[in-house]
Parts: sequence; C-alpha cells; structure tokens
Amino acid sequence: MRIGRWSLEGVVHDGVLRDDAAVPFAGGRTVADALAAGLARLDEIVGWADEGRAVPLAEVALLVPLEAASVRDFVAFEEHVEGVTAAVDGASHVAPEWYELPTFYFTNPHTLLPDRATVRPPVSSRLDFELEVAAVIGGADGSDGRDLSPAAAEAHLFGYTIMNDWSARDVQGREMRVRLGPCKGKDFGMSLGPWIVTADELAPYRDGEGFLWIEAEATVNGTRVGHDLLSNMGWPFKELAAYASRDSRIVPGDVLGSGTVGNGGCLAELWGRSGGLTPPPLAAGDEVVLHVQGIGTLRGTVGIAAAPAAIPPARARSRARSRA
Repeated sequence: MRIGRWSLEGVVHDGVLRDDAAVPFAGGRTVADALAAGLARLDEIVGWADEGRAVPLAEVALLVPLEAASVRDFVAFEEHVEGVTAAVDGASHVAPEWYELPTFYFTNPHTLLPDRATVRPPVSSRLDFELEVAAVIGGADGSDGRDLSPAAAEAHLFGYTIMNDWSARDVQGREMRVRLGPCKGKDFGMSLGPWIVTADELAPYRDGEGFLWIEAEATVNGTRVGHDLLSNMGWPFKELAAYASRDSRIVPGDVLGSGTVGNGGCLAELWGRSGGLTPPPLAAGDEVVLHVQGIGTLRGTVGIAAAPAAIPPARARSRARSRA
C-alpha cells in the first residue's frame, strides 16, 4: 500500500495513493495515525480508505508524505564515502571507524520538500543532490522504541520513501573544517516522496539479512548520472534503526535516510573520481529525477539562490575573566 498527503483545492488530505486515484482516510484519520498504529495493523489501515471520496491522482498536488518527527541521515554506502573523500581530500579513503558502526547526522524536518518542488539553495558554486531511500518508523506493540535489537527494530520499519538530500558542498566543507556540520550545507532543503510504500510491498526484494535488492537511479536534465543497488548498503535498515535507538528512542514519524548510494548517487562522488567538476554542479533550472524500484519517482528542480543577510566575522575578544 502507498500512503501520503496531498492538497486539493487548498485542503490537505491524508490517505491511500493508487496509480490512478487518491483516496482519503475516513473519519479524519491521518498518516500520523497510520504510523502510530504500525505495520501489524495494516489490514485495519487499509479499511480506513473512504472509496466514495476518491479523486483522480492527476488532480491533486502531492505533499511531503508525513509530518516528520525527526530526520536522521546515515552514511551507509562505502563506495559513496570513497568518492566523496577524494573530492574533499584529494585522495580516496574510508576511515576505519566507518566500518565499526553506522553513522548519521540530524537534519531539519522543517525544510522538507515534496515531489516536484523547487528547492531554494544557498549561494553555492558546488550545489549537489543525493539519491537515497529512507525508512519511515511506525509503532510496534509493547515497544517504546528504546535500545532495540535489530530483530526488534525491524517491527518498527513501517515503510519506505525516496530522499533527495540537497547539498551545498562548498558550504558544507567550510563548516566541517570547524569539526562540526554539515549544518547549513544541508538544512535548506530535503525532498521526500512521492509517498510512503509500506514495508510488505518490498518484502519480495528483501534477502535473508534484510537488505533490499532494489535498483536506484538518478538523472539530471534527462541524463543518467547514477545507478546502484540499495543492497550495497553496509547495514540493512533494521540495524540502522537499532543503532538510532541505542541509548535513545525512535518514534512513529521518525525518518532514517540510507545515505547516498554509490556509483554516481551524487555529483561529489563523481567529482572525486574524475578529479574535477565533471559533471558540473547543479544550477538554477536543473531538474533532478530519482527513481527507485518498487517505490516510485521523486522529482525536484533547482531554484534561484537568495542573497543572505550579512553576518560579520568573529570579533577578537580579550578573554577577560572578570569585569574589574
């Protein structure tokens, strides 16, 4: 089943999205309600569809498919790390620590963008996209989402959506030299959509360890620049979810990004491998289309950067310890 949110004549609806129709949930139920119910109650959720209020899919404007509680984005593809480090450091390498445990950063849930949205980037000479798949967390009976084992975490994987983690690589690079970030290099926009595909739909692609053998492809202005299998992740999603819950908690509505796929899942990887800005960075008017087998297609267009308000550099301070 595919669920999501859409706008029709200025009114927001939550419900089921089919190939030809958008079917609202009855009784004011929402995607958030479905996530809280969890995958174990999928048969009940299917019954929420109010078939009498179905409208043609072509008549609605898709929104971000959920109101995310939080967004964690992992870096789970070794090939991506190899390429990006070459772009940043001039030599490809993967830190030994990468192999020990999955790593993620938190990003901004308030600047999420839907399918076909235009992203307004910061001023950047190295604007990039990132092709990812994200797991959406749902409820699981008797669990508060804390300190989960991978087996327990799997019950919290409600479904999957496509993620485009737009990135200003020059801004990101400056921040990360201060041993923090990626911060403003990322939080201007992240596209999610076009909907959430429930985990049962992708079960035929899952192997015994939980990896999803599905193809992911990225094109820029109609030219394919990246293609990979999601099964090339270093960890399956149940292990990412377990790690996210360690000494912490995952809740319905949390989003867990896979990190950028390899083999051209972003331009920075290709820059690292080519030794130059080939293909060129994204520019205003460019269209990025991400397609993931079994999920769908997510489109986004680059808008015009807005000049930021000036902020002065740090002032030299006396480091005095008292006012005397």
